Amino acid sequence: MPCVHQSVLIVGGGLAAQRAAETLRARGHHGPLRVVCAEPVAPYDRPPLSKELLASGVGDPSFRPASWYAEHGVELLLGRRAAGLDVARRRVRLEDGEELGYDDLIVATGSRPRRLPALAGRPNVHVLRTLADARALRAALVPGARLAIVGAGFIGQEAAATARGSGVEVTLLEAAPVPLAHVLGERLGTWFAALHREEGVRVELSAAVDDALPARAGAPVESLSLADGRAVGVDAVLVGVGVVPETRWLAGSPLAGDGVLVDEGGRTVIPHIYAAGDVARPFGRGRCEHWEPAARMGAAAARSILGLPAAAAPPESFWSDQYGVRIHLVGEAAGADAIDVDGDLDSRDFTAVLRRRGALVGALLVGRPRDLPTWRRRLAAESEPERIAA
Repeated sequence: MPCVHQSVLIVGGGLAAQRAAETLRARGHHGPLRVVCAEPVAPYDRPPLSKELLASGVGDPSFRPASWYAEHGVELLLGRRAAGLDVARRRVRLEDGEELGYDDLIVATGSRPRRLPALAGRPNVHVLRTLADARALRAALVPGARLAIVGAGFIGQEAAATARGSGVEVTLLEAAPVPLAHVLGERLGTWFAALHREEGVRVELSAAVDDALPARAGAPVESLSLADGRAVGVDAVLVGVGVVPETRWLAGSPLAGDGVLVDEGGRTVIPHIYAAGDVARPFGRGRCEHWEPAARMGAAAARSILGLPAAAAPPESFWSDQYGVRIHLVGEAAGADAIDVDGDLDSRDFTAVLRRRGALVGALLVGRPRDLPTWRRRLAAESEPERIAA
């Protein structure tokens, strides 16, 4: 039976961890609550890293002031990284050798950027996942600098838009024939490529990076060689080719693998262990590496600890800001076989309605943020018969 006085250990310092801590305290948990944060700063919001913070370096993305943690009895262990899990003894081992016990554990270690071997160890090659990453990349975004972005996903595109706003010469390299093809399909992917070209970005498609020159370990990259023989001169490189769940510290435990399997309440196969955020993989579905699911899953794990049912999940949604345009994706776009466009693609004001075998599955809203609640309701109503049938 759930007890509001048991000790809860949250490993991870991102959004899922923050929402879990907030929910536990708001719902009456009075026991010890500790949060292990690998970074030396309190939990913060990541979307500004590719937008406001990258552009100006101004602003505080922290979720809460330091006083909130003190007032709510949440102990932050900053700059501490988990290194192992002993399920039988209910212990988490940190890299410095200290072991932390728990009654209930929430795994919320998020994800880490994929790396490209050809670019490893180069001082002017960046990723964009942490506050320190954003600060390092921002220092390279001086007017006239040449930035190559490897990967035209949403993070790469947002960074490209921010860099162009800073007067940087940007080349966007995408190995696929169009950006976001696996997410939105060819027609909408082509629109995103055109959007960036209109803003002065050099967009190179079917452009796989083959090598970096000079071919000297530890030397700054001066040029990227593409698989088709093309070359791109650079002053800095941003690698944005996706992320992998941060499960390395779970090696040797029953939770090791490509994401931690969970049910709708964040429960894993191990009693008293829960998972949320990028590191979690819901049964029967793939991982969803976006803001809203992370927040919802963090709260769901906390509610499960307290014996409360998980709140009903709304249709998933994601947003992106590029060149002053707010873009929302609501529902599931992958696998859509029909797209109906309402509006004008050229004016950056349209809704792309996504269907699969005739059924509504999602919508891409460009420049129409006020329509988001309407489309959430429509998609929720569309999926209701499926939930009843199940």
